[in-house]
Amino acid sequence: MNTFPEVHSAGTATTERPVVLLHGGNVANWMWEPQLSAFEDRTVLTPDLPGFGERVGEDWPGLDAVADDVVARVTGHGVDGPFDLVGLSLGALTALRVLARHPDRVNSAFLTSAPLTPAGAGMRLYCALQAALSRARWYWRAQAAVFGLPEDSRARYVEHGLSVRRETASAMAADVCAGGVPADLRRYTGPLLAIAGEKDSSAVRRSLSEIARAAPQTRSRLAPGMHHIWNVEDPELFNEVLRTWLGGTVDPRLLS
Repeated sequence: MNTFPEVHSAGTATTERPVVLLHGGNVANWMWEPQLSAFEDRTVLTPDLPGFGERVGEDWPGLDAVADDVVARVTGHGVDGPFDLVGLSLGALTALRVLARHPDRVNSAFLTSAPLTPAGAGMRLYCALQAALSRARWYWRAQAAVFGLPEDSRARYVEHGLSVRRETASAMAADVCAGGVPADLRRYTGPLLAIAGEKDSSAVRRSLSEIARAAPQTRSRLAPGMHHIWNVEDPELFNEVLRTWLGGTVDPRLLS
């Protein structure tokens, strides 16, 4: 069902580093479509994670293996040196494992909407409900509304949610519910910006401090007025914040 390419090359020769964008759970690399027109001067890689998009038939092998898979796919597309890494939600959790396991491959990291707090009763109930209702179209429509997705993005979100196998969703949820920051994150000493939407869950907002404790160089911020999937909710803001970060500074509109 997904025909979104993984590599989006700059139209002209550029000396800028490639940017790798890692998608969230229950979506695929097409979630980054709103970013591509804003970064036509960069080579952008948007790999599908195992079990999602064009890889929906594959098993979810665990976050460490997914991080290794990301680096292998990026290398397979001809990127041998450092790249700038962006991850949202599940993509942010994967990005943390990339930083811990392959710190020499990442020049800078932009992580947003990372759920790192170990799951309490509420989160475990949420995961159980999602597994039980994963074949209900109305459930994915409701999720799209909760995440603040614009109307023109909801249909694809619903269709992809219905395509994810229950085994994938269950294995992924187990990784997310375990919570925690990878022990070797301190191996990465480069620039790191950690963001949560101002209107995202309290668990995601609390996760900012978890990242900062493990990586003292972290700059933690809130995206004003934003929910979980804010690259789609407000692409203009997201793109400008990311562009500013890739330029070496933090957008002043972000809240401390």
